[in-house]
Amino acid sequence: MYEGMKVRIENVVAKGEAGKEFIEKERQALSPCTDAVTGQSHPPVIQVLVDNSQDRDIAGNGMPNLIYVSRGKSRTAPNNFKAGALNALVRVSAVMTNAPVVLTLDCDMRSNDPVTPRRVLCYLADPNLDQSKLAYVQFPQIFQGLDRDDIYASSFRSGFQMNPMGMKNGPDYFGTGCFFRRRALFGCPMAIVQLEIPELSADHVVERPIQSRENMELAHHVASGDYENMTNWGSKVGFRYGSLVEDYFTSYQLHCKGWKSIYCHPNRPAFLGDAPTSLIDMLNQLKRWVVGLHEVTFSRYSVVTYGFRFLGLLMGLSYAHYALWPMWAIPIVVYSVVPQLALINALPVFPMLSGPWSLLYIFLFLGAYSQDLVEFLLSGNGATVRQWWNDQRICLVRGLTCLLIGSLEFGLKCLSISIGGFSVTSKATNDEQRKMYEQGVFDFGASSLMFVPLSVAALVNFIAFARGLALSLAGALAVESLALQVLLASFGVVNGWPLYEAMFFRSDKGRLPTNITLASAFVAALLCAAAFLA
Repeated sequence: MYEGMKVRIENVVAKGEAGKEFIEKERQALSPCTDAVTGQSHPPVIQVLVDNSQDRDIAGNGMPNLIYVSRGKSRTAPNNFKAGALNALVRVSAVMTNAPVVLTLDCDMRSNDPVTPRRVLCYLADPNLDQSKLAYVQFPQIFQGLDRDDIYASSFRSGFQMNPMGMKNGPDYFGTGCFFRRRALFGCPMAIVQLEIPELSADHVVERPIQSRENMELAHHVASGDYENMTNWGSKVGFRYGSLVEDYFTSYQLHCKGWKSIYCHPNRPAFLGDAPTSLIDMLNQLKRWVVGLHEVTFSRYSVVTYGFRFLGLLMGLSYAHYALWPMWAIPIVVYSVVPQLALINALPVFPMLSGPWSLLYIFLFLGAYSQDLVEFLLSGNGATVRQWWNDQRICLVRGLTCLLIGSLEFGLKCLSISIGGFSVTSKATNDEQRKMYEQGVFDFGASSLMFVPLSVAALVNFIAFARGLALSLAGALAVESLALQVLLASFGVVNGWPLYEAMFFRSDKGRLPTNITLASAFVAALLCAAAFLA
């Protein structure tokens, strides 16, 4: 869902010139999206493109309603990004049809299985389930167009396929591929929040035609930019405001209110979408998630102080796993730099290799990676060892880039220091980018601050590894005391090899920009010199 409710609808089925007319209307309606940048106000745009009561397909069957909505913008009211767009759609759809089930789907995703709605209805009508508490049915995010080895770990298997199966009260909301019971958006299971307009309530029955003058006037009213002023939308009703990860925050609030959800993972993917095929686009998307997760963690709805009280231990730990995910930047940064700098100074920080305590470190390292490998391979969908290797490498890359920079950006935001605005993740690629991606070649061509700490860590590990080999040749004592640090540095070198290629060997557009390479080399040289002379 793009900012300003600019919804791209593909595969439009219409009679005669209707499809061309829709494309032209969409192009004209998209022009107000620049108002998000200029700050200008504009009224909502609502167009009924296909009316179920009038339009028929070639077999004479009624066609589903197709309504284009561009919500209004106001200078005096925040737009609340995707959550605000979804809430505008919830209100307009309530006025038009008020269907009891709502599907949210990103504009870069498509249906891949025509029986998906039937599967959902099987859950929503199952008498063996507590229907009074079932809020939504979530399908996993499955991506198309990924390269064979998924070099950027864009499938995000742990978050979209592995972790949801272990959540006691059902999965969190992924932001797409989810069927909501409309009633769940209007309060807790035992008490409904009274709305400002009765036509928006979940039990309201729409009797007027969707194109009636009364319906269209009311739809434009509820889609206006300042409609939500002094209402419960975004706080107690609809999709929740207050975080860039409105999907996580909304499901978190629903589960805290007593709702439950279901994770449906059929063999045939229900929906297929596009993932970023550019490294910088992927990192920028995750950086936005980091800022949003921090917004929840350091608010009055923190999972530590608020979530555990209402969710219980197991569900609270599930949400804490996501909320505290950005904290992985701390151990990753520490283990990527500190033991290596100590190695340059010939200072051991781990037990001697012949000592019994060294077995504990080796066991924890091998055990954690073995468990991760087994879980990854058991996740299905053609998971391979090479995909797992890329996945664990990207975990380290994230810790040194988007997790670190996103946390710093959130800290600056708390100090009222703005360093950037909301940006939509690009899923478009040029031919050269696509060719590199399909060949499994990393694209470091963007001149981004996030590549500096990553490059510094890679250079420090390379220097430390060389220093460790030199010390090992000097005597057996160095081998005994520094072996684990040498192994850790070698692990960093192996994972950082694509970055070394981008810094020193490649000449294509995917090579690391010279200014980033020089800045990283300068910082790495300072750190290594300080460690050596300390």
